[in-house]
Amino acid sequence: MPAVTRALLFLAAAAACYAADLTHATVVAPAGLTGPERKAVSLLVDAVRERTRIAWPVMAADSGSSVPVVRIAQAPAGSHLPAEGYRLRSFDGGVEITGNDERGVLFGVGGLLRALEMRRDSVVLPRPLEIRTAPKYPLRGHQLGYRPKTNSYDGWDVPDWERYLRDLAVFGANAIELIPPRSDDAPDSPHFPLPQMPMMVEMSRLAQEYGLQCWIWYPAMDPDYSNPATVEAAIREWGEVFRQLPRVDAVFVPGGDPGHTQPKYLMALLEKQAANLRKYHPGAGMWLSPQGFSSSWMGEFFGLMDRHPAWLTGIVFGPQVRINLPELRQRIPAQYPIRFYPDITHSINAEFPVIDWDVAYAQTEEREVINPLPVDEARIFRVLQPYAGEGFIAYSEGCNDDVNKAVWSALGWNPDVNVTEVLRDYGRYFIGADIADDFAQGLLALERNWRGPLLANSAVDTTLAQFQDMERYASPQQKRNWRFQQALYRAYYDAYLRARLIDETARERRAMERLPDLAAAESALTVDPLARAGAPLRARLFELGEALFQSIHMQLSVPRYAAIDAGRGANLDLIDRPITNADWLRKRFAEIRVLASEPERRRAIDEIVHWTDPGPGGFYDDLGDPMNRPHLVPGDGFEQDPAFFQTARTGFASRRDIPWRISWYRHAEALYGNSLRLRYTGLDPSAQYKVRYVEAGDATPHATRLVANGKWEIHPLRKKDLEVKPVEFDIPGEATASGALTLEWQPDPAESGNGRWVQVSEVWMIRR
Repeated sequence: MPAVTRALLFLAAAAACYAADLTHATVVAPAGLTGPERKAVSLLVDAVRERTRIAWPVMAADSGSSVPVVRIAQAPAGSHLPAEGYRLRSFDGGVEITGNDERGVLFGVGGLLRALEMRRDSVVLPRPLEIRTAPKYPLRGHQLGYRPKTNSYDGWDVPDWERYLRDLAVFGANAIELIPPRSDDAPDSPHFPLPQMPMMVEMSRLAQEYGLQCWIWYPAMDPDYSNPATVEAAIREWGEVFRQLPRVDAVFVPGGDPGHTQPKYLMALLEKQAANLRKYHPGAGMWLSPQGFSSSWMGEFFGLMDRHPAWLTGIVFGPQVRINLPELRQRIPAQYPIRFYPDITHSINAEFPVIDWDVAYAQTEEREVINPLPVDEARIFRVLQPYAGEGFIAYSEGCNDDVNKAVWSALGWNPDVNVTEVLRDYGRYFIGADIADDFAQGLLALERNWRGPLLANSAVDTTLAQFQDMERYASPQQKRNWRFQQALYRAYYDAYLRARLIDETARERRAMERLPDLAAAESALTVDPLARAGAPLRARLFELGEALFQSIHMQLSVPRYAAIDAGRGANLDLIDRPITNADWLRKRFAEIRVLASEPERRRAIDEIVHWTDPGPGGFYDDLGDPMNRPHLVPGDGFEQDPAFFQTARTGFASRRDIPWRISWYRHAEALYGNSLRLRYTGLDPSAQYKVRYVEAGDATPHATRLVANGKWEIHPLRKKDLEVKPVEFDIPGEATASGALTLEWQPDPAESGNGRWVQVSEVWMIRR
């Protein structure tokens, strides 16, 4: 065996045997530490005490005793080391944390806390440390909006916020982003322990004390900034907010949602607001995103950017920007850095929705479900973040995305980090050393629960069994831990939903088999609430919902916990929503019964039975079902195009008033001026065809134009019907004469807003 190999094996064996007992350690922190560095020391001591009951004493100098030490050191002045970096070094007498600067001390403390194994009355460093590290990206933060729309934040008091800022810092976050009292939200919440402005002041103070950046997401809400009086009022309003905050590093103004102001007026306003901001916070930056701009407004915006406005610090790429990040980076003058604003919190109707989510999940959980997506979030980061060299502050509306925050923070520090190791750190630090790996694997399993058709995903039941094992052996403290409760909730929810889906799909199949006997079919659909599938799982979910309200103020129900809306995380209120065609069938059965004649009733029943049948020589696509859309032109795919600029994506509608077919609750959609395409081959050149399709999706009646093979207009721009129903159009014979056909739904080029302008649910190609 070569000498180098023997040496490496020796070192590996030594590391495997290494375990430093720090249970009785003393923290040595020099007297000259800055305020943020002292806060880092208090974080270290408090985190150990909360997890172990051990109170590490803090001394200004090493006593020289044999007691192990955790030494806090400062890099020598003039060292010119990378900003925010640190060195972690273990030695015979303990551990040393050397920060390159005051934030480096904080992140060094975080690095040590992630490495420690902390148990009741025990602190162990399981492996030797020799780490020198610094962050790749200078900005790594998360939006923390204290407002009613969130699913938990509005219930947090100042100590809650301090704990959460500490948690974020442990994983490398260096910035928070606040929201002012006036935004697209209610002015008050029944959960607020403080009014919005006093809490905003407190959160800014906490950022200042810990040496973290403090940003403001500040929407321009007024309707007419071409009016000088409106501008002056806005300057007074914003200035009063700026004046009260102890720290503001930057302000980010979205171009829309909320607000919708033409670029020339918006940028004129922000030039004045930048001067207003710097009166109170010299050196603070002003940032802007072209969110929601139409094509013509984007042209105007780029023209203004080409003038190189001196007051503007940088540009933000986030939701509803109609060009992709690489293109935006090319088009913006190089002097302006770009900050990423990734949406890591929403599951549907969002910048980064869950990929090809099963409609049962979308129906019952909607936008702000507990959503650990470590693999997908890492992919989004690695594809897009390199084009935003400044870094990121992520869009969040609650603690439902807590795992995603940790993943983004860790990747912002080291883009090459192993995501599973990040999850092990998360499990070790937040849940407990003994189940760190189990919990990490459980989080990965929760992400896999959302892959593919739920009906066929038997791994959902395995995931629940794994979490039930953890639950069975968890300590009382772990059972009260909100992060543990969140993961349990998701595991139970997924398994309950699958049990429902299996049962109700079988009921629907039996109902269809009993047609045309309407009474027998309706009877087959009936579910006894007292004997529903998965009833014990459902009961456990309501227990966990109560536990989460008590532990972290998660509002999983409107009537129970005063959540602002069922679609914003209150999925206990959606738990029994339709996930099959049962409600639509009952509605149709009732309509059929009152038809005037038996032939009419027979035709209506035949339509139900043969709904997806396109007839001889025809084709059918359920475009919202990834397993049943063979003619959809998919585009580049998530792996290359995670923002779906050149990829058709699965989207969802949310209607609670009218029973729909399940295929209408889902659709394929094209974003930001792109077209949705279906490609057919093997058509009969001598035949005549017609196309039937259903548009569902968003309630806004966007207009689309349907074109065949890029030249034959099937119909001009046509607004979507408010009533969801099939529509039919003839296909010119010339379009199918070659035996091949491409159908293309094109958006109105003048559209602006959320970018979801083409949404098609079902398509039949029918041979006439």
